[in-house]
Amino acid sequence: MKRYLLIILFFLPANTLLAQEKNEDREAQHKRIKALKVAFITQELELTDKLAQEFWPIYNEYERKKRKLHEREHIELEDVSCYNEDQAEDLLNEFLSVENEEYKIKKQLFKDLKQIITAKDIIKLHKLEDEFHKKLIREYRAKKENNRSSDE
Repeated sequence: MKRYLLIILFFLPANTLLAQEKNEDREAQHKRIKALKVAFITQELELTDKLAQEFWPIYNEYERKKRKLHEREHIELEDVSCYNEDQAEDLLNEFLSVENEEYKIKKQLFKDLKQIITAKDIIKLHKLEDEFHKKLIREYRAKKENNRSSDE
């Protein structure tokens, strides 16, 4: 029964899952997406309760570090023509530093997860993350298209 509920939650129409009331903030939307991701990955990896208790703290720490890196990398850039060559060089070095750190945290994630799940499951997780991300993008685009057509 739990499995079917998770499947239903994941495949609800995009306008239901990603609908955002005017007064709802980004944090609430982030929590809702995170809950869907947890349900999806837990189900697809067939994590038992015991395994999930070990898996999620490791994975959540990885996501926290990854989010911090993402914030460093996606800064608001002014007009690039305003940068001198030294500033541009510093920015390039920052981008490379972020990429290097992202590699390190992914490597650590795999090392930590190998203590509790198989290498095949880690590869499956990697694929599931990509699938989840693609589904969110498709749903976002569909919602955006629906909003555009209703505005006309």
